[in-house]
Amino acid sequence: MPEGPSVRKFQLLTSPFVGQVVAKVGGSSRKINVNDLNALRLQDSQVHGKNLYLAFVAAEGPLGPTAEETALQSEAASGASSPAEGGQEQVRAPQTHPQVEGLQELQRSRSEPPDATEGPGNWLRFHFGLFGSVRANEFSRANKANKRGDWKDPIPRLVLHFESGGFLVFYNCRMHWCSSPRADPASDILSAEFHRGRALDALRAPDPICYTLLDQRYFSGLGNIIKNEILYLAKIHPLTQGSVLALSDVERLLDCAVQFSSAWLHSKLHGKGLHPQIYQKEQCPLGHAVMKGTLGPSGGFKRLTWWCPQCQPAVLSGDGDPSLVT
Repeated sequence: MPEGPSVRKFQLLTSPFVGQVVAKVGGSSRKINVNDLNALRLQDSQVHGKNLYLAFVAAEGPLGPTAEETALQSEAASGASSPAEGGQEQVRAPQTHPQVEGLQELQRSRSEPPDATEGPGNWLRFHFGLFGSVRANEFSRANKANKRGDWKDPIPRLVLHFESGGFLVFYNCRMHWCSSPRADPASDILSAEFHRGRALDALRAPDPICYTLLDQRYFSGLGNIIKNEILYLAKIHPLTQGSVLALSDVERLLDCAVQFSSAWLHSKLHGKGLHPQIYQKEQCPLGHAVMKGTLGPSGGFKRLTWWCPQCQPAVLSGDGDPSLVT
């Protein structure tokens, strides 16, 4: 499914429509009544990890401050300075959004707990499927025939036409109303408020490092592609227990996570694709044969993982057992 950098781009595509009124709606969603969005004003757009949140209010009412503006006003009143926003440049021209190549996760992510409040509210939460996307002022077109040989365009789950004449299209996503975004910026690897110390503590737990990286409580927005790539960049075997790693190794891994995610977002904003070094590869950049396995906690969610046995050697277990992690 789309990871943090992709959802950040989706949010940037929706931002220019904040303040505008919905003039017409469409889409195939059966989870919500899309007609409920008619004549509402888009008040705010936020992203938290792998989730996009859009706030809607009655069009005849005054456009209130966004959550971000409210926070900045509070900080200004208390004399505090606001953190710099990272990667939040506006995207106003319609663009084609290339889907992340090779996403082949066959199950939904179950690593995020449900919202504490599932009742009605003015925030619409979007969680994207395997190939979920958002498009501005354009529809997705079929680029190949389906299994029946038909060239049918993808069917959007939701289409929002605004009074300005522009429109937003949402594909392959789940939606539900909630009272407010469930957010913890300290866990979002692309947030200026990302808590490095808490992330380091999580990585040093006596668990396989590849399990911890996908824990959205500490690494919101980090998905399977990022996991594979940064473990290769840091030269760490995916099943290495975090507790046996030197602090310098854990810090290097965390640096790789932040830098890779930021670079991926930058590439997306400039219309460039991802060129993975290890994910879904048969050889690593040095020409070594790559191994692949389905790894995950017992009884938990498992993901396909690629690693190079030579560049990412196995290490001794934490109790000193000479057997290698395999």
